[in-house]
Amino acid sequence: MGLPSESRAELADLLVQSLDLGALGHFERIWVDEARRRRDQVRAGEVETIPGESALRKVRESLR
Repeated sequence: MGLPSESRAELADLLVQSLDLGALGHFERIWVDEARRRRDQVRAGEVETIPGESALRKVRESLR
């Protein structure tokens, strides 16, 4: 968690790439595909990212 955001994102990408999709169940493969799709959208500039703290604050506010 002490790494800069960009480094953590790169690490997460490497971890996802290292998964043996054949060993995963159906739903795990769906989640990996979704993570990759979202990663590609961020890289292509198709979506706006939100800092984690901001997103959590919005969720907490909506639950009140």
